[in-house]
Amino acid sequence: MKHGDKYGAHRVLEPKGVLPQPAWKIDNTMAIYDNEILIDVDTLNIDAASFTQIEEAEGGDVVKMARHSLGIIEERGKHHNPDTGSGGVLNGTVAAIGPAFRDPGVAVGDPVAILHSLSLVPLKVDEVVSVNKDTCQLKVRGQAILFETGVYAPMPDDMDAALALAVYDVAGAPAQAAKLTRPGQIVFIVGAGGKAGILCAYEARKRVGITGKIIGIELDPTARRRLATSGLADEIIAGSATDQLFVYEEMAKITDGAMADLTINCVDIPNTEMASILATKDDGLVYFFSMATSFTSAALGAEGIGADTTMIIGNGYTKDHAAIALNTVRESPMLMELFKATYATGAGNPEPVGLKAAEV
Repeated sequence: MKHGDKYGAHRVLEPKGVLPQPAWKIDNTMAIYDNEILIDVDTLNIDAASFTQIEEAEGGDVVKMARHSLGIIEERGKHHNPDTGSGGVLNGTVAAIGPAFRDPGVAVGDPVAILHSLSLVPLKVDEVVSVNKDTCQLKVRGQAILFETGVYAPMPDDMDAALALAVYDVAGAPAQAAKLTRPGQIVFIVGAGGKAGILCAYEARKRVGITGKIIGIELDPTARRRLATSGLADEIIAGSATDQLFVYEEMAKITDGAMADLTINCVDIPNTEMASILATKDDGLVYFFSMATSFTSAALGAEGIGADTTMIIGNGYTKDHAAIALNTVRESPMLMELFKATYATGAGNPEPVGLKAAEV
């Protein structure tokens, strides 16, 4: 059995000299190296920005969407959407553990989730069984490889697997919100009714205290109702964050011109960078968790309006993020019921596909 690079560089096919995430194509042969784990995959939770792009490109046809995903995997050896640059997460069962893998903390047969992006995971899918457009999840038959430095976690035994995977997909967001929020702040959450947004709203609500304020913007009526029902936001703006001046005017009105101390962007569509910056005070902080964010638009846009705003790119990993995200849901009966209704097995509308890779 061969020994692989701990970062997975041995899997890179092109271009040479880079790590698996920025690589165009990686080796998705499912024979493991001695420091890899092989996983039998059950579900792909596609990143919201990637899923939305695929859904729009294929007119919402689930068979075409499945074919699109299989085409990405066939071309690149991983689910790395070339249009959004993002991936998602997955869960499955440990099938084999290389003898040189660091102390894994899991055993063959254990349910496990890979928590870093699918954009760097060697993946082979034999069949897309179903597509759930409400949860961005694909039930599949396939296998994946976890590198020695990979980020993963056992699936919790007190929570539905589909629900837990949905939480794991955005685990970095509530953990970062918990780190960044301070008492008395005005916190503005873009896409506040989505799963990342509502988890961030919960963590922010705990920390801003009675002198702080949570403001959310949400375009989707269902997500807006979900946010209103949660009671986590003091103010909810109904509209699109792509309408920059609208967002600026609404935030100026709500805050009496003070604007946000902290803005957290969780939306799954592009062109919301400037609205986030305009909504934030000069010495404030913008956390771009959304994978639809353009660094160029954010940096040059802020420069163009003379905004002295600190901007953080949304690293999906922060220490103990998986435990923090799961605990966020566990400690709130309201969030648990909301997530069960929205993301648990059987929630939404999973549509059967049954498309095999050999048919693509």
